[in-house]
Amino acid sequence: MRQHSSAELLGVSKEVCELRDEIQRVALCDTKILITGESGVGKDLIARMIHRCSPRVHRSFIALNCAGIPETLLESELFGHVRGSFTGAYRDKPGKLEMANGGSVFLDEVGEMTSRMQGLLLRFLETGELQRVGADRLNTGINVRVIAATNKNLRHMVSQGTFREDLFYRLNVVHLTISPLRERREDIPVLVNHFLSWFSTGNGRTTRPISPEALKLITEYGWPGNVRELANLVERLVVTGRRETITPDELPPEIRERTAGGAGAWQERRRTIVDELYHQVRHDGESFWSAVYPMYMRREITKNCVRELVRRGLQDARGNYKIVARLFNMEPDDYKRFLNFLRKHDCHLPFKEFR
Repeated sequence: MRQHSSAELLGVSKEVCELRDEIQRVALCDTKILITGESGVGKDLIARMIHRCSPRVHRSFIALNCAGIPETLLESELFGHVRGSFTGAYRDKPGKLEMANGGSVFLDEVGEMTSRMQGLLLRFLETGELQRVGADRLNTGINVRVIAATNKNLRHMVSQGTFREDLFYRLNVVHLTISPLRERREDIPVLVNHFLSWFSTGNGRTTRPISPEALKLITEYGWPGNVRELANLVERLVVTGRRETITPDELPPEIRERTAGGAGAWQERRRTIVDELYHQVRHDGESFWSAVYPMYMRREITKNCVRELVRRGLQDARGNYKIVARLFNMEPDDYKRFLNFLRKHDCHLPFKEFR
């Protein structure tokens, strides 16, 4: 089964379409990019799009999953090694950075790197010097673009001392945030139809239509695994389906019984950036203007994140925006500024439904 290309999905997802102009702009800048978002949202897709829109398109694009390799092997994979440097090193081997010379390296789950590996990566980013494991000399002729991605909140990790602040700022030159699928439900029907056509063609089958009832259940599900989980479901429906139309009884229990299954999946997910920000303003005493506003203006969080924070605040304040401003540790004079910000950025929610 062939893989999805960025070009084929470019016109499918509204989220990707909205990012397209920014992707093309930052791709030409040839600088480091940090992509954040939950697991399965398509961070690797965005990274490949950046490479394909850049002047480096005719050189290598090499991806490395930092979470799936032990530290000792990760150093060798990234920087290479010389023969005899460790058991099993029977020959000289270039690392991913050397192999991608002139092109791009995609470091997925960079937040999983150990402190030592963070230091090695930082030195390369600062000096351009690369030293293979076991080698005596440095290689200074490497020109590679680094695109990093993570599903973690690196700013929070920096504050906790688990991620180097200097490395964070080195990687965070341009920051792109990909929203989870549950925050862009308008994408779900389009993606479902796209995947149905894709997997039907790949398996030599006729594309089956999906019933409105089944599509409604799929759209309302929480999708903790995001686009990856949705693609896997559609592939299963294509491979195992026998009827002319996809009906609700072909869907897995967690989607059919979304009240139980969807809610359970939601509760079992690790704390999101919204959870952390809400804790900062409600329990740590930080102001909305210092904790939330800068991250939104730097595009490290989406407007859907701000809406969710406002929704939670209105629930606690029973629909009173003045109380929300107080709960978010704002000065009394900031109330109108807060409302103007929400309206300008389409984050204002009707207060009546919370009373």
